[in-house]
Order: sequence, then C-alpha cells, then structure tokens
Amino acid sequence: MPTSASILKETFGYDDFRPLQREVIENVLARRDTLAVMPTGGGKSLCYQIPSLIFEGLTVVVSPLIALMKDQVEQLRAYGVPALFLNSSLSPQEYQENMDYVKRGEVRLLYVAPETLLTPRILSLLSGLKVDCLTIDEAHCISEWGHDFRPEYRQLVDVRKKFPSAVCMALTATATPRVRADIMSTLGFSQANEFQSSFNRE
Repeated sequence: MPTSASILKETFGYDDFRPLQREVIENVLARRDTLAVMPTGGGKSLCYQIPSLIFEGLTVVVSPLIALMKDQVEQLRAYGVPALFLNSSLSPQEYQENMDYVKRGEVRLLYVAPETLLTPRILSLLSGLKVDCLTIDEAHCISEWGHDFRPEYRQLVDVRKKFPSAVCMALTATATPRVRADIMSTLGFSQANEFQSSFNRE
C-alpha cells in the first residue's frame, strides 16, 4: 500500500513535504473535511493529488479556470497520474471520450468547473461512481465577502449532499477570517479542520 511519503517521492519526485502539506494530507486521508489556506506556490495541489492516489475512488476537483485545469492535468499525466478535465475547451467528441474514461473508472482525478459539475449530465455520471474526495479550489469564490464571488460556488453544497461519503476539501490562497468562516459554514465544516500556513516567504 503506497503511503503519502512514498507517493511524494516516487510519483512527484520530492524528498520532503512543505510546511503543512503532511498535516493537511493526513486530515484528508482520515476523511475529515478540511479548509487549507496556503500561499500560491505553497504546494496546495499536492494536498489532494496525493490522497487521490491512495483513495480507491475518484477525486473531483472544482476549479474556476480552464487554463489552470489544463496545466494541472498535463503535469499530472506527465507524472503518470490518470487525470482528465471536462470543460468547454473540449470538442463534443473529446468530451464524450473523457466521460467514458471516467465511467470506466480509469481516472483518479477529474477537474471540472463549478458550472459543469452542477449539470444533470455530470451529476448523473458521478452518481454511478465511488467519489472519495470533493476538492474545491479557489474556495474564496464561495464567499459573498470574497473578491471573486461566483454564485455557482454557493451551490456546491448541494453537490456535497449527493456524495455524503466523500471527504470535502476547500483550498484558497487568500481568505480573510470572515471569508474563511463563510467558506466553512457554507460547506458545513467543523472549526477544528482549518489549516493556515504562514505567508512569510523565507
């Protein structure tokens, strides 16, 4: 059984975790909902990518930016990690092919925009699968107090209810105390599972 440390080294090529990564990963693997506030470049994505390779089922990653999804999926595939995205940049044929891969259980990480995740087509696809983790990137978009508020993000709590056994992780690089509290109350997180790393660069 691979461990988070062995995946860090063998899949991603790093010897050591960055500050807070190990604690966040352990919290997610223990299936405790998690809010992680970490600076850009602080290694947020590994906090769900590593668990996705330990969980049996699918990790769904909600991301608001198509360019970001493409970058992450290309990077992951270069590491040999089966990852895909579903968004408007795909042709109808590519979209259907990617859905078929997901349906067959050949994908560990699926990146979607919040608008995509809320469609009946995608909810129907996921309802037949084991979803182990729902990761919400740029989670400040949930909060009406956030600088990037997107109403679709508020509806993600309904998706959460459809997958009660999936652990939920919210990630952001920018969140005031008010925004953090709003994210956690909207998603129904308990206070104990919040991690905030220092923004002081060495």
